[in-house]
Amino acid sequence: MTALTILLVLVLLLVVFGLLFRLQILTSIFSGTYVREIGMSNRINAVLMLVFMVVGGAAFFWSFSENFNKMNPPVASIHGHAMERMFWTTMTVIGIAFVLTQALLFVYSYKYQHKEGRRAYFFAHNNTIEVVWTIIPAIVMASLIFAGWKAWTRITGPAPKDSVVVELMGKQFNWLVRYPGRDMKLGVINYRLIDASNDFGFDLSDKAALDDFTSTEIHVPKGHPVLIKIRSRDVLHAVYMPHFRVQMYAVPGMPTRFWFTPTMTTDEMRAHLGNPKFDYELACNQICGASHFAMKAKLIVDEPDDYQAWYAKQSPNSANADMMASYKQTSQNAGLGKGGSLGAKAAAIEETGETPAAPLSAQTAM
Repeated sequence: MTALTILLVLVLLLVVFGLLFRLQILTSIFSGTYVREIGMSNRINAVLMLVFMVVGGAAFFWSFSENFNKMNPPVASIHGHAMERMFWTTMTVIGIAFVLTQALLFVYSYKYQHKEGRRAYFFAHNNTIEVVWTIIPAIVMASLIFAGWKAWTRITGPAPKDSVVVELMGKQFNWLVRYPGRDMKLGVINYRLIDASNDFGFDLSDKAALDDFTSTEIHVPKGHPVLIKIRSRDVLHAVYMPHFRVQMYAVPGMPTRFWFTPTMTTDEMRAHLGNPKFDYELACNQICGASHFAMKAKLIVDEPDDYQAWYAKQSPNSANADMMASYKQTSQNAGLGKGGSLGAKAAAIEETGETPAAPLSAQTAM
């Protein structure tokens, strides 16, 4: 606290001295005694521009190389390699333009510093230069945008028919995860049915919702397309999975989607990184409130056989007695009837003890 206080005092003193200096100049101007002097300070500033360019550039490249692996994790999806190429192509083009323009800015600041007797050359107009600096950037930017549009429409468009379907619902401050059951269809959800036992708002009068199930972890199979359906229950969130190069907003009232194909299981990535504690992570990277930092979920990429074994062990909604009872009460309170076709279907599933288990080839994109 003492150091902070001293720093604030020093800053305030600098501000005060600066204002006093400006006041002195204004007083001299109004009194007619002000004489503009261009001396050593101008040359020092010109040299400092070059120093800043060299030192700042060196610091940037050192920081970039030191942190490259942290900001560029290994790619673990098929489309991720195309996204990586597109990203670095864009960065290269923009980087070259940035370095050239900034270098010229600092060099010209030094070369054309003020000198007595020197006058700037007035360059009125040149059609050739204007055409060149308009057409070339336009072609380059249009090419980059077209490449990005193609990649974007591919990963947000229709997923392969045999895709594994996972629905994610963001809420302050965690992720809800649900899977379709044996029928491979996600049931209807209704926000008016959301309560402590029914986080998703399952409408259990829809037969397709009875065998859906939720999970605290996200499991997906390696080498198989995965369609992620995304919703938000309150504010803007974002599904961000850096190793898969997946990023998609979760927008209240507007379902979104994204599909990808994982290429490395969790165990394979642990071996690749030499980190036995590594886990793939789903994070919200849109600031969504006070506990935004805690909005994460673990994603596990399994071998296909392991995924099916995990899938077969999951319990459907109809096996959740609390949810069934809560649904009946909540639906009546919301004026949605008594549950429709709930009874017979739920009783049949509970009596036979069926669990959602189906081969990956039976999974269909919704």
